[in-house]
Amino acid sequence: MTRLQNVDALRGFALLGILAVNIGSFADPYFASGMKNPHYLGVLDYVLRFMEALLFETKFYLLFSFLFGYSFTLQMTAAERAGAAFRPRMLRRAAGLLMLGVLHGFFLFYGDILHLYGYLSLVLIAWKGSQRQAVRCALALLVFAALVFVGLGVWLLLAGLDGAPDTAPVLAKLAAYHGSAHATQAHIAGEFPATVGLLLIGQAPSALAMFLLGLAAGRSQLLAHVGTFRHQLPRVLKVGLPVGLSGALLYAAASEFPPGGALVMFAQAAGYLTAPFMTSSYVAALLLLFESRVGPRLLAALAPMGKIALSNYLVQSAAMALLFTGYGLRLCGELPPVAIFALVLAIYLTQMALSAWWLKRHTYGPAEWLLRGLTNWNFVRAKKQIQADGRTT
Repeated sequence: MTRLQNVDALRGFALLGILAVNIGSFADPYFASGMKNPHYLGVLDYVLRFMEALLFETKFYLLFSFLFGYSFTLQMTAAERAGAAFRPRMLRRAAGLLMLGVLHGFFLFYGDILHLYGYLSLVLIAWKGSQRQAVRCALALLVFAALVFVGLGVWLLLAGLDGAPDTAPVLAKLAAYHGSAHATQAHIAGEFPATVGLLLIGQAPSALAMFLLGLAAGRSQLLAHVGTFRHQLPRVLKVGLPVGLSGALLYAAASEFPPGGALVMFAQAAGYLTAPFMTSSYVAALLLLFESRVGPRLLAALAPMGKIALSNYLVQSAAMALLFTGYGLRLCGELPPVAIFALVLAIYLTQMALSAWWLKRHTYGPAEWLLRGLTNWNFVRAKKQIQADGRTT
């Protein structure tokens, strides 16, 4: 089976959005706190934060989740081709994701999503419904997620909790990230269990919805036959972009400007219903670009990153921890958004170059090698053999 380069490239593009959002948790102690960073220098800083919320937040983990569901069908095909039992394989894979996620969450980034993918993938393993049922269930989950946030907003109002945000978590993060490596690790480990609960409420329903949509698309081999629906892609852009932007504007305005609180919950609900449209417009635009004159170069740049996306995701956290916490330079709260944006580009472009370099010498990324070994219960050699004539095998 030929590996789908466009799936890898889409995954590589998703890494940019994941990095742009996650870096806020490391670099800005006020991120997602409901408070403004007093160190913002001017209009440009506010504009960049607004654009990050508008274009990246709540959009890219949906793309990652869709591709996870799509790749699940590729794993099924690989198991059939190898004559291996599918369920034991995928149960080991789920356990591997859970293990990596817990380690990542306790030591590097308490906002880890791998553990969530680990136990949500159990739903895909047990799924016996049709493609149509998968789509219907996905839509129901997105509506449910929106209703959860409406309920949270109403509860905040009725309970009288829609007031000034608490500064204690901000000060605790600053103290930990400006302290020793031990203080940093203790803070991350302390935040991780609570974040698991927040992710179950805030991301699990929509992530599972995208898993199911990806599963349905994978069963149809949608991304293997882009030519059959290429004429529909401009229509997806025409509808998806304005609908997605409408919800994104509401979410960004509510999260970046007063009064926040319950209003953010209501805006988040609208975002849950519209973010998939924004994500689909990103996918449509990229699929069109992949078939344009710049397509081959774009695929060549993005696909290596996506092929080792798991390793790149973990490396992003390690790089950000070294820059912003007590593990390294302790820059948390020290840089304005313009500098953080520049770091996002620097880290991403460095990963792009390193991914291409690595795959010239290795078949898998380090994390992919480990997860593949656990999945197949067979740890094969990852480094490519270089023959006398210079070819790799």
